[in-house]
Order: sequence, then structure tokens, then C-alpha cells
Amino acid sequence: MLFKLSNEDLGYGGGVVLRGISIGISKGERVALVGESGAGKSTLLSVLQDRYGGNTALIPQQAGLVRSLSVFHNIYMGSLHRHGTAYNLLNLAWPQKAEVARIRPIVERLGLGDKLFVPTGELSGGQQQRTAIARAILQGGDAVLGDEPVSASDNHQSRVILAALSETFTTVVLAMHDVDLALEFSTRIIGIKDGGIALDAPAAELTRSGLDFLYRK
Repeated sequence: MLFKLSNEDLGYGGGVVLRGISIGISKGERVALVGESGAGKSTLLSVLQDRYGGNTALIPQQAGLVRSLSVFHNIYMGSLHRHGTAYNLLNLAWPQKAEVARIRPIVERLGLGDKLFVPTGELSGGQQQRTAIARAILQGGDAVLGDEPVSASDNHQSRVILAALSETFTTVVLAMHDVDLALEFSTRIIGIKDGGIALDAPAAELTRSGLDFLYRK
């Protein structure tokens, strides 16, 4: 089991956001966390990353990019751990052909092929989000944790992104705002409401109307 929590209270800054959380996520699962904004999805993802982040890529809600650096350089940061300091500094000054060749197919798939050497500060919000996704794909690992990674993408682009993540990572855990897309993409839905897990079931057994209660006051 890659991720496991047993009857834990989760929060930050001394405050509790989620109470009595017990979940286990196994290798090969595609899990969608759904629920209202502010329900605690980001808190849960943050705890999983803190506890099990050793070989896990993270796509944060705020892209975490260096705006003055190019798309290439921001994506390359996902592979800093694979190389020595001298090689990383070399790529900062003169992007090496091998690294450009490694990154180009990722950006082309995500619709950023013409932005490779454009500073990320000049990109739209959706393009910045896709740069952060490309960085996670280059980083790789056993699993990816994503906080609303397709919130700024249309349906077509969202499916391209989700397919790329599924092909790169054996295990995928994403907070998602689009319930229909969550049902289509995931193998398991975890619904969060009122400070706890209100639903945890295989996606194939659920319908959109069956999730509406998560969004009612």
C-alpha cells in the first residue's frame, strides 16, 4: 500500500480541517478526491505528500514556477535530483540537446511545443498549469498527487493531461472539481464533506447524481 492513514486528524497551523481520516491507497489505483471548495482535499493531499513524498511527484494548485525562467527550465527542475550540480548549472546557462530532446515530446503533447523557451511569466494560467504538469511528468515516480491539475483546461485538454498522467504514473491521486471527468478518469472516488470522508467507493458504482449530496449545504 502506497498511502495509508488510520483515524487521523489533519490540518495545519494548529487547526484541524479533517477528523478521523482512515484511507489506504494501493499501487495501480486512480483516485479522485471530490467535494466542495474548502472541504479539505488540498489538506489531505498535502499530508500524503509530506508523509510519502520520497518517490512521489506533486502538482500543486499554485504552479510553483519561477516566472523569469523559461518553460524548459521550469520543467527541467523536475529532474534536478538525477544530475550533479555542475550539469544542472550547465543546463541553466546552455540547455543541452539531450535534455531538450527529453522534454520536447512532453511539452508538445501538452500543447506547449511553441512555448519551450518562453518565460513562464508570459504564459496564460492554463499554460502555466500545464508547465507544472510537464515538470511532474519529467520527474516521474511511483505516484503523482495533483491538486486540481485540470482546473484551467477545457475538456479535450483535460483528457490529454489525464491520459499523460495515467501513462506516466502507476498510481494517481487527484483533487478534481469536474465530477463527470472524475467519474470517467478514476477507478475510485473519495468524497469529502463536513470535515470527513463521506464516501469512498469504486467509480464504476457511482453516478453524478449520487455525488450531488457532497455539494449540498
